[in-house]
Amino acid sequence: MTKTGVLLMAYGTPRNMEEVEPYFTDIRGGRTPAPEAIAELKERYEKVGGHTPLLEITENTASRLQAFLSNNSQESKYSVYMGMKHWHPYIKKTIEKMYSDQVEKIITLTLAPHYSKMSIEEYNERVENALTACNWTPEVTNVQSWHGSPKFMNLISSRIKNEISQFENPQEVDVMFTAHSLPSRILEWNDPYPLEMSTSSQAIANSMGLDSYHFAYQSAGGTSVPWLGPDILDKIRELAETGKKSILVVPFGFICDHLEILFDIDLEAQELAKELNIELRRIRMPNATPEFIEVLGDIVLNGTGVVKKNSSDNPNE
Repeated sequence: MTKTGVLLMAYGTPRNMEEVEPYFTDIRGGRTPAPEAIAELKERYEKVGGHTPLLEITENTASRLQAFLSNNSQESKYSVYMGMKHWHPYIKKTIEKMYSDQVEKIITLTLAPHYSKMSIEEYNERVENALTACNWTPEVTNVQSWHGSPKFMNLISSRIKNEISQFENPQEVDVMFTAHSLPSRILEWNDPYPLEMSTSSQAIANSMGLDSYHFAYQSAGGTSVPWLGPDILDKIRELAETGKKSILVVPFGFICDHLEILFDIDLEAQELAKELNIELRRIRMPNATPEFIEVLGDIVLNGTGVVKKNSSDNPNE
């Protein structure tokens, strides 16, 4: 029986206020951020309680996926691990643990549904670098994107339907899909990220018969370079100008409650909506719920609607 290690990867999060600055420094590749930038990020964490539950949610996701795979697979022995891109436990340390555990095959799965060279590929590069450091060449399958998973689309559709029903006038709700913005220079690379966003949101809307919907990016970095738009705040203002009063935000580019959800939507976007006399709600995030564990389990076991890349693939093909 093959011993397969499933590596769940996420961005990482500081566990307390003392870790915010070194965490931010790690994001910047070891360059210490400006004092005002550190102060601003600390203020955001303070406003959401000093930390986010991303680490705990990812730990729960790993343990529950482990149980799911153990109960639903007879061909392979799965061990689920977790590694973070910018904080503890780092991907490199997790790869070292997998090596010591004598894992024979690795499946990498970033907890973000859509692919970009600037996001998913950077996780995969960290895996490759860690394997090289260990002088280890196991068979590796990278899950590149999984927004096409039928179970994922069904989960998001269900969350949309449930939340729309909570509005006073459900038939008047405008649905707005959102995802993390990236520097617009990715367009020069023909990066598939914007197309995947368009395809993914349209597929979900079509599956539930939505006549119309909107899309916006959120959480753009505070840098001088241009980022993909429209921004969620600009889109809310635009809808307000046309007389819209009810907006449901669907942050389907994220899977759990972290700073981009708890601050950028629940505080910042919500504050703007109130100023504009708009009722703004968002769907409940997948987090480590049983429905989401089924999504991940299906990705690992069946790969339906999933794009993968194997270490044996010819890069010239």
